[in-house]
Amino acid sequence: MSNDEINSDTGWLFLFLAWIVATVGMLGSLFFSEVMEFVPCTLCWYQRIMMYPLVFILLTGMMPYDKKVLKFALPFVVLGWGFALYHNLLHFGIIPENASPCVQGIPCSTKYIEWFGFITIPMLSLIGFSLIAVFLFIMKKRG
Repeated sequence: MSNDEINSDTGWLFLFLAWIVATVGMLGSLFFSEVMEFVPCTLCWYQRIMMYPLVFILLTGMMPYDKKVLKFALPFVVLGWGFALYHNLLHFGIIPENASPCVQGIPCSTKYIEWFGFITIPMLSLIGFSLIAVFLFIMKKRG
């Protein structure tokens, strides 16, 4: 195998890992809303809007492998990460509730789950977007 083939295989692997995280994030959010019947707040919807297209964008970049997928995926990752960070800051009380875009329906400070005292749905989203960003960064460097 040549160096180009090895780099291409490594890049594809990290793109695949990013796709797995995006797919788990999408299916997890659907599970919470459709099975557990947790009503998403406005910020949750914004994060979903950034996560769901990543499943299809990253899949398209894998078949055939194309490093250019990064320029299409990165805006969704950065915006989704920003929404998730803002949502977590609301949950931790760093940003006051009155600075929340959730003016109707479910408040953005609602915590449906709180595993280990700190893992909430917005924290899962932040972790997901962070992992996707790391995998795409590694893909760009090694692929």
